Amino acid sequence: MVIDDESNGTRALVPDAVAYIRGDVADRPLVANMLREHGIGAILHFAGSIQVGESVEKPLAYYANNTLASHALLSEAVAAGVPHFVFSSTAAVYGAPERLPIDEADPKLPINPYGASKWMTEQMLADAARAHPFNYAALRYFNVSGADPQLRSGQIGKSSTHIIKVATEAALGKRDHVDVFGTDYPTPDGSCIRDYIHVSDLAAAHVAALERLIAAPRENLLLNCGYGTGHSVIEVLDALDDVCQRKIPRRLGERRAGDPPQLVASNRTLVETLEWTPRHADIHGIVADALAWERKLIDWKSR
Repeated sequence: MVIDDESNGTRALVPDAVAYIRGDVADRPLVANMLREHGIGAILHFAGSIQVGESVEKPLAYYANNTLASHALLSEAVAAGVPHFVFSSTAAVYGAPERLPIDEADPKLPINPYGASKWMTEQMLADAARAHPFNYAALRYFNVSGADPQLRSGQIGKSSTHIIKVATEAALGKRDHVDVFGTDYPTPDGSCIRDYIHVSDLAAAHVAALERLIAAPRENLLLNCGYGTGHSVIEVLDALDDVCQRKIPRRLGERRAGDPPQLVASNRTLVETLEWTPRHADIHGIVADALAWERKLIDWKSR
């Protein structure tokens, strides 16, 4: 079953056969009742705020919606005896790393409230797992991108700042340009470098992680979710230009607060620990799927 407050999502993307509650994971009485009535055996916790720049502007809102809400959900999960917990964490827990690719054991030194709020939740999970009979997986997402190739689901954020989402909107006329935040980073073309992972590969990693938790109930997992390959913002926009066969207008600007120059994963632990193999690790394919989804959104909203 699914619980969602619909602040950044919609019931329409959840299959009709799936039980659904509109509500907040921080609503402890609601969550307690849901866990009890439905006999929940595992939680996959995706809820939270994810915009780096916004977290710098509204830090307390991020600690409330990410850390405190996760505390409430985790507390009710422990009280209900839920044995398995999969958490959506982030590469932002590493801050601005000194080496690449980033390994799970590298220092956790977040440079923005978004990363700090997620790292705090990871620490809560680790402490709770030592004290209570449950295990967890913290999946540290790098840049989640693309859309379901069958177009059953994709990104619909109401105020997204993700470069591929913004760029595909510009490609279809919903924006008149794409902003590039920073052209003076210590990278080959001066723009930020990120490890873009297709959402379908990430979904498969969640399934594999949960299967591992069930099979090894005393084991906890800390896993980077990326491909180990970085692409700059300029390279992503070039890929979209290739897919569209025309140049999407760009506007070069200043750096955005809280953005590290490069984030690229070592996914060795993910590949070696889980039955997981990337199937969509091509930036042109990622951009093409995102563009197809954006076209579908336009058709959907025009009906």
